[in-house]
Amino acid sequence: MKNRYGLLGKNISYSFSKGYFSKKFKALQLEEHSYENFDIQTIEEFPKILEQVNLKGLNVTIPYKESILPYLSEIDADAEQIGAVNTIKFTENGLKGFNTDAYGFQKSLEPFLKTHHSKALILGTGGASKAIRFVLNNLGLETQYVSRNKTNNVLTYTQLDSGVLNEFTVIVNCTPLGTFPDVDKKPDIPYQHITDKHLLFDLVYNPEVTTFLKLGQEKGASICNGFKMLELQADRSWEIWNS
Repeated sequence: MKNRYGLLGKNISYSFSKGYFSKKFKALQLEEHSYENFDIQTIEEFPKILEQVNLKGLNVTIPYKESILPYLSEIDADAEQIGAVNTIKFTENGLKGFNTDAYGFQKSLEPFLKTHHSKALILGTGGASKAIRFVLNNLGLETQYVSRNKTNNVLTYTQLDSGVLNEFTVIVNCTPLGTFPDVDKKPDIPYQHITDKHLLFDLVYNPEVTTFLKLGQEKGASICNGFKMLELQADRSWEIWNS
């Protein structure tokens, strides 16, 4: 009987994980391992997934990284602090949640950081943004959320001006804007104020260079997409499942 792993999400046929793990299992000659997509329309369907036999681990993607929490028996300390889970390990004592997004983001971001990168704008306030904020704060950067909706301690896009961009030289896109096939879409920031002091990081990896990154690059900014982060978080999940 196969050891089964998979991805829990909504409308995830495009997902990176299935291809990545299937390739990994082949390379490691793990013929008794499989990876599949568990596509559910609401989190209430999750208990049905648990009826499947021989599940060993799951990755969790949008929009369930936060709503999955009540279903877990235990949550790793970092994941608890972040408030979002993207990896579940099936243990004798129940389901344990971890967040490997933080690890993947930190390892892919660090090579790009310069001493003047002391403040960061986080575009979007969803589950992924929580891991991003956790890492940036741990690295000593001051962070500021940006959203379309005005709430406490959150800037709106209309509030972004030359003063804000002059101060916040790291900008991380945690929204899905610009993902294939909607490649012309982009976060609504004043790109004219981007300089060669800026670092633009996009969690989107398809296309490789999103419009957000391209417009930053044209202004001389350093850019990085989310592909390396995805690989790193996937490898970290694999380590957790096998530890």
